[in-house]
Amino acid sequence: MKKLSVLSLAVVTLFLTSCGKKTSEETTTAEEQQVAEKTGEVLAVNLETSKVDWKAFHKGGFAPRWGTLSLTSGEVSVEGEELTAGDFVIDMKSIKVDPASVTEKDKKPADLEAHLKNADFFDVEKNPTAAFKITKVAALDATATGAIEGANKTVSGNLTLKGKSLNVTFPAKVIVANGTASIQAKFTVNRTDWDIKFGTSEADPAEWMISKDIEIGINVNAAK
Repeated sequence: MKKLSVLSLAVVTLFLTSCGKKTSEETTTAEEQQVAEKTGEVLAVNLETSKVDWKAFHKGGFAPRWGTLSLTSGEVSVEGEELTAGDFVIDMKSIKVDPASVTEKDKKPADLEAHLKNADFFDVEKNPTAAFKITKVAALDATATGAIEGANKTVSGNLTLKGKSLNVTFPAKVIVANGTASIQAKFTVNRTDWDIKFGTSEADPAEWMISKDIEIGINVNAAK
C-alpha cells in the first residue's frame, strides 16, 4: 500500500490545526485538556452496536479508502437528558478495510490493512489501542450546521493515537433518553498532528499524493 494508502481511525478520527477563526462546523485541535468529571448515571457502551468508521483519500479526493474500527470498552455519564462525560478505548488491531473501496485489480484490502497496522501508520504492535476521553459537551450554536444531520452538541475530547494526545472539538448528534445515550459525529483530522507522516514528503511524488486528512465517523450507543 506504499502508493495508495492512508489512515483513518479510528478509529479513528480528528482535526485540522486552528490557524485563524473556525466556523462551528469545523473540527479544531488543541493541547490535551482536563477530562470531564463523571457525574450522574454511568452507562456502558454497547460494543456490538458501536463502531468507528474511517475514510481516507489521495489528494483531490482520488481513490478513497474506507473501513471500520471496533471498541474494546467504553462508558458515558449522563445527568437528566444531558451527556456529561465519557471515555472510549479503540482496538487498533481491529482496523478493517472495506473491499468495496479497493477497486484496482493489483491491490488487495488485506495488504492495505497490514500497512495501516505497521510502523508507517499506527504501529499496532507497540500501540494496540487508541482512546478518546470527553473533556466538554456544550450546546451547538443554533445558527451552525453540523457535519452530521441533526447535530445538536459541540463535543471536545482528548484523542490519543500512538501515545500522543490532542484535544479535538467537533459537532455531534447526542441523544439521551430512557436510560440510553447515543453519540453520532463525522469530522476530519490531519494525521500529521499525531506524527503519522508516511507519504507526506514531496521527495516521492507518488507517496506525496496521499492526503493528510482522515474523515472519522463515530457511532456510539450506551445503556444501563
